[in-house]
Amino acid sequence: MTALTPQLLLGAYAGGIFPMAESRDDRSLFWIDPDNRGVLPLESFHIPRRLVRTLRQGRYQIHCDRDFNAVVQGCREQTAGRPETWINGEIERLYTALHDMGFAHSVECWFEDVLVGGLYGVSLGGAFFGESMFSRERDASKIALCHLVARLTRGGYRLLDTQFVTDHLRRFGVREVPRAAYKAMLAEAVKADARFQPGLSEAEFSTFVQSITQMS
Repeated sequence: MTALTPQLLLGAYAGGIFPMAESRDDRSLFWIDPDNRGVLPLESFHIPRRLVRTLRQGRYQIHCDRDFNAVVQGCREQTAGRPETWINGEIERLYTALHDMGFAHSVECWFEDVLVGGLYGVSLGGAFFGESMFSRERDASKIALCHLVARLTRGGYRLLDTQFVTDHLRRFGVREVPRAAYKAMLAEAVKADARFQPGLSEAEFSTFVQSITQMS
């Protein structure tokens, strides 16, 4: 594969494809254009009841873009439950560059000034492409997802792309969308004038959680 630039990567996202590596030690990348795409409809986001109780406890401090590189490294690390990941050095380089350009963001859970979980993704117009998440403490990545959805909703986003569907993500309302339908949704979303909202207050987030639970 020809060496990728951040600009080429943004063009690929706008066209509905994204890169991955076979493993964290593989130096090459390949393009993914799945037949079915994972999409989390923001208007029907669901928070499991037990997680609502955890959110209200406020165990973690939430920050956005405080340490983007550390989040990518957390997603890349090998664990007992995840012995291999698809994030290699080239992925890390590209997404760090997108972050520096303002196109990639992280949502982070901190506990006593230690990063314990989070997620990162790419923002383009009114579309947000979730890339990866990790947890070192219970529910940290789930809580980060809830805070991401609150910020996307507040910022006027139209699409949250999760790439694939897992049992974990289905609990939040993620569904599969055929490629053609996804690309139609994407074409509309990238034209929207959305703004990522890193500074959502605790009161604003509480209001968001309350509105979700009332709809469930």
